[in-house]
Amino acid sequence: MPHPHVLLLTADPASGALDESVAFSVRALTGTQGHWLKPGAAFEAPISDAAIRKIVATALAPRPIDVNTLPHENRAKSLLAADMESTLIEQEMIDELASLTGRREEMSALTRATMRGEIDFKTSLRHRVALLAGLTLGDLATVAGRITLMPGAATLVATMKANGALTALVSGGFTVFAEPVAQRLGFDRCFANTVEIENGHLTGRLAEPILDAAKKRDILSSLATEQDIAPAQILAVGDGANDLPMLQAAGLGVAFRAKPAVRAAMRASPTGAVIDHADLTALLHLQGL
Repeated sequence: MPHPHVLLLTADPASGALDESVAFSVRALTGTQGHWLKPGAAFEAPISDAAIRKIVATALAPRPIDVNTLPHENRAKSLLAADMESTLIEQEMIDELASLTGRREEMSALTRATMRGEIDFKTSLRHRVALLAGLTLGDLATVAGRITLMPGAATLVATMKANGALTALVSGGFTVFAEPVAQRLGFDRCFANTVEIENGHLTGRLAEPILDAAKKRDILSSLATEQDIAPAQILAVGDGANDLPMLQAAGLGVAFRAKPAVRAAMRASPTGAVIDHADLTALLHLQGL
């Protein structure tokens, strides 16, 4: 095959960053015609050398455009595994809960350090959940009302399901939030942690076993085995350090508006992609849709 790779550019259409002048530049740099998947949002061109990504990215800087390379073949995926917080939704729900205890700043600092991979996830989660002891079911409902979907989330899930893919929400967060989000978006499966509740109040403890980074990867593997889906046919997306093993196990692992270490790992991976500027519909464009 003369062009074994595809160079894909994605952006937020509202930014106006990805326009015909950019398409012209890409055509000149690649020596190919390329085509629009969606005007203003996604443009791709066939390339023979994946190393051209860095050249194009440098040439387009500082425009807010994502530049990724992918294998030309087998782009469409049969399984979507997605993190929830700061990926499918715009919030970190444990931080929202902490706002009701007056300890949001402390909680947010712990969450950020954990997502950067600076603190062990299980240790951090147990400590953070302990800070929530005493909150009520009413408090959970109040915070659930703050949830907003990440732009493109609904379209991503609906389109992949329409194309026959299995969809799974895989979160280190709590089932009390994850299950309604999964139902709202139409996910086939939902996996998350369970907080203990006694007499209508959070105990400050989690039900074991805790769904951590290794468990996310194991869930992905189990789903693939159950559905007879090869690793190359899996798409995983997330933003934090606890998503990294899951992203690395997928045929296409996407760091979505991710923490620096996750972003760097997926940029260095031959099966990785980085989306910083476009919304979640970019994951459809990564598949050639």
